[in-house]
Amino acid sequence: MPPSYQPATLAIHADDVCSNTTDVAPPIHLSTTYRYPSDPLQLIPSPEADEELTPEVLGTDAPLVYSRLAAPNASRLETALASLLFPSFTATSTTKLSTNVVVYASGLAAFHALLVSVVPKVIAVSGGYHGCHGVISLHKKMHGVKTVDLHASEEEWDKAGLGKGDLVHLETPLNPTGESYEIEKYAKRAHARGALLSVDSTFGPPQLQDPFAWGADIVMHSGTKYVGGHSDMLCGILAVKPGVEGDKRALEMRLERLFLGGVMGNLEGWLGIRSLRTMELRVKRQSKNADNLVAWLDGCIRGSITGEEADLVKHHVVKVTHSSLQKDSYLAQQMPNGGPAVFAIWLADSTAARSLPSKLKLFHHATSLGGVESLIEWRRMSDNTVEDTMLRVSIGIEDWNDLRFDFIEGLKAMDTK
Repeated sequence: MPPSYQPATLAIHADDVCSNTTDVAPPIHLSTTYRYPSDPLQLIPSPEADEELTPEVLGTDAPLVYSRLAAPNASRLETALASLLFPSFTATSTTKLSTNVVVYASGLAAFHALLVSVVPKVIAVSGGYHGCHGVISLHKKMHGVKTVDLHASEEEWDKAGLGKGDLVHLETPLNPTGESYEIEKYAKRAHARGALLSVDSTFGPPQLQDPFAWGADIVMHSGTKYVGGHSDMLCGILAVKPGVEGDKRALEMRLERLFLGGVMGNLEGWLGIRSLRTMELRVKRQSKNADNLVAWLDGCIRGSITGEEADLVKHHVVKVTHSSLQKDSYLAQQMPNGGPAVFAIWLADSTAARSLPSKLKLFHHATSLGGVESLIEWRRMSDNTVEDTMLRVSIGIEDWNDLRFDFIEGLKAMDTK
């Protein structure tokens, strides 16, 4: 699609090139295997082990053979995602951008595939999604990969041996607090050592953040969250920066996915396409809702908002974290359209934190995030690395004042004897 089209338009039309029927809504393809061409001259044999990989064999336009290699719904999703994940790149004669997007069965399957591709000896990582740390622990078991704190000094990175071929993995905005880090800073640190920078941008979907603009080499998303947007699909995404090295790595990832087996199901691929159509509308609404709620909570805690409701909030809520509360100058450029739709709050004690979710009517007490409905989670249910007074909040597309009212009523209910 022409680069002049806006993201909202591309989300609807970028995959029109994949249509080979007259259906307006993309059809659901459920087959796992596909007939070979009837013309013997069109039969393309499997490449030899030392044969150069090409998009014609592994790209989104490659002939359909078996769904573990490629499937219509997944390829269509990759085509649509490419138009949104690479806003600062345009397709050239050597790079078909959809080939540089690889989708997986889940976010953790994507992260595992990232480590299989890079095979780092050292990973700089800190905080963030506990599941990624779980995957890293498997690689420690398999081949002894070492880790060093992402925010450690240059001397500590040197001591750990972080260098060429290693990985700096930055999650921003951060799970579960919604706080952000400067991508360009870590890109410079990684590249100065010959390492790659991967950015988990799950909390910063395309409408909010473009990590490639600030130096990322590989961008990861748990598509289960904002790409899916309806709490009904699992999906992982790796996008590789276009260019000679990136194009080669993306093709290798597509081949490795065949053997890792973490491919998207056919129905999930279709759900991803359906959801992508409205992602910009959802994400911008969710971001604005979260910014408003965070500003209100913070105002109550700090005293800039007064009254009975503010006193109630201040009595129960000790702290709130979110990128909109940060004063860092880089954020205006890195996230110009607002903060993530996730933030964290700390209540006065564990009993209160365990109790509040059950007092709310509009917030479901559940894990995950990014859906159209608002969720709240006593985070110790799924993450043993956080305090037992923390609640993670994922904001949906409801009216934010209704969510605010529900929060107040929940706090009142906790005070009822």
